[in-house]
This record gives sequence, structure tokens and C-alpha cells, in this order.
Amino acid sequence: MAVEYDPIKRRLGSVFNKSVCLRKLFYRLLDLLLLRTWHVKKEIRRWASDHPGERKILDAGSGFGQYMYYLSKLNNDWVIDGVDVKQEQIDDCNAFFERADIRNVSFQYADLTRFVRENTFDFILSVDVMEHIEEDRSVFANFHRSLKPGGMLLISTPSDQGGSDVHSHDHDSFIDEHVRDGYSITEIGEKLTSAGFSSVDARYSYGRPGKISWLFSMKIPLVLLNFSRAFYILLPFYYVVVFPFAMALNFLDVRQKHTTGTGLIVRACK
Repeated sequence: MAVEYDPIKRRLGSVFNKSVCLRKLFYRLLDLLLLRTWHVKKEIRRWASDHPGERKILDAGSGFGQYMYYLSKLNNDWVIDGVDVKQEQIDDCNAFFERADIRNVSFQYADLTRFVRENTFDFILSVDVMEHIEEDRSVFANFHRSLKPGGMLLISTPSDQGGSDVHSHDHDSFIDEHVRDGYSITEIGEKLTSAGFSSVDARYSYGRPGKISWLFSMKIPLVLLNFSRAFYILLPFYYVVVFPFAMALNFLDVRQKHTTGTGLIVRACK
């Protein structure tokens, strides 16, 4: 069964947008529950330690803005642009960050297949985006053109090892909006190299601990919420039980090296 993810995101957003404090709580919950966030933030901190001072950053597919919020707090000298293809999310993020008085970020609508800012960014972040875009080679080329020489692209995306919960050729993606089931390390490396990147390093995330965590912390709740709105009431009680178990598994997944996994963390340098 494919889950329609956008309606769930809109309903959750309507709850957590009632105040700045609730929105910040929402970001904190996403940081804790989403294992990809653990991996992405680890790579961001690694990059940031080697790149002090003023930097220009792009969040390509900014969504709820949770990574923009993290980046804005990590270094006040950074100027951070967020782009997304959904205007409602751009308007929502601009409104929240203005209310929160966070001044080093801005959001705008953009189609990544056409978005280019020649030699502008030191760092480009793309989390859970490429599985939604058919013309991925165009996007990779645009990322390369938009980076400064020496800049880095960081991608988090499903792998072809079941990353969209696909386990056979006739099995549909769990998330309805995905246009591809996931990348192999070889495929995404070849596409990034063809786009002009000089070095590409890809590793698996969501190994055995991560897959179990995702099942209980994300898949089961998404299925229930997609089935009935009544489960929104029960969701906090569900997480009281599941939360400690999921946190321990996320901790293990980030610290282990995986020979296979349902996610990919990819670093590409210009």
C-alpha cells in the first residue's frame, strides 16, 4: 500500500504552526525520530568544522524548514537559502522564520530542474528530494554549476536495497510521491561524476538497526494515520512506548558502518 504523505504533513503542520514554540518542538521531534536527520546532521557538523566563517548555503528541497533551522543556529555567519517546489511550504517557512526572528535565512519557490546560481554556494543540502525528481541528471548538473569551486553537495536519499520499502520489481513504493525506488551507489556515483563532480563518496544508512527503527517509529504510524484521522489522538501514547526503543536503534545505526542499507548518504565535491 502506497501512503499519501503530503496530506499527513499538512495536518501535522496545521497543529504545530499554532505558535513558534510548537513549531520548534516539531523540529525537535523530527530531529529525534527521523534517522536520516541523525546522519545528515553528523555530516553537516563534519563539514562545518572545516569551514568556519561566512558561507553561502542552499537547502534544495527545504520542506518544513527543519534543516534550515538547524543550520541557522549552527553558525550566525552563514547565509542560507531554501528552495522548494511547493509554494505553500515556502510561504509557511517564511512566516515562521520571520515570527521566530531568524534573519540569516530566506525561502523561495524553485524548480530544481531549472534552478541555477552560478558559483554561488559553498554547501548544498538535498534531503529526501532526488527520489521525487525524474530528471535527476539535470538537477545534479545544476547543483554542480551552483557550487563554488571546492564546494560540497550532501545528499540523503533511499537506496535500491528497499529504500522506498520496495522488495521486488512488481512492488510499488511505500511513499506514493516517489518516482524512483532508490539509487545504487554505482548509479548515483556515475550520475554525479557525469555532472562534473570531481569526487563522490557514498555510504549506506538505515542498516539493520535503522530498518527496525523506521518500521516502528515511521512506517506503522504513517500507515495508521493514512487509514484514519482518529489515530492522531492515539499517536502520543504510541510514541511513549516506542520512543526509547527507536532512539537506541538510531544511535546504533549512526555509529555502525553498514555493508548494505535502505538509505544513502552521499558527499560530492566540485
